[in-house]
Amino acid sequence: MAIEHDFFGLLESGPDGSIFWSENVEFADQSVTVDLTAPDQDDVSPAALDVAASLISSLETIDRIAREAMVSQLSERTSEVTEYILQQQEMLGEELESFLVDVSGDTHIDVIRALQLMSMTILADEHGGSDPFAVLEYALDPDATDDVLLVNMASDGTVLSVTSAD
Repeated sequence: MAIEHDFFGLLESGPDGSIFWSENVEFADQSVTVDLTAPDQDDVSPAALDVAASLISSLETIDRIAREAMVSQLSERTSEVTEYILQQQEMLGEELESFLVDVSGDTHIDVIRALQLMSMTILADEHGGSDPFAVLEYALDPDATDDVLLVNMASDGTVLSVTSAD
């Protein structure tokens, strides 16, 4: 079986019924890996694919929303975002400045600005559910694949949570 969609083209299912689509999307002078996946194509609606295509097409807006959610967590000392930034400061020490795109004097904001959007995974079978529909992966150092922040979004584009990978 297969699903055809204007944006994704022909999405063929694997022998187990799962679907997978992957593409590198150019965004803000970098390449972002975008994956769409679902364990069972029967759980993927045309509406879910339309929303997924919309998220990919509006990556700049989605990125802004994700970063605003990170900034909103800075006031909480125990938030995942604050913990991540403190961990990066401790790990990188004086090298931290070499990763920053702008040094404003507010290190926490500077780190959030410097985070690179590495990937977006769309869980197409979660459309309209309470679990994340899209997961955006951010890293300060693209080579440090374990030190990432994950922004979990609902299918309506609202941020459900921001977590670290560990």
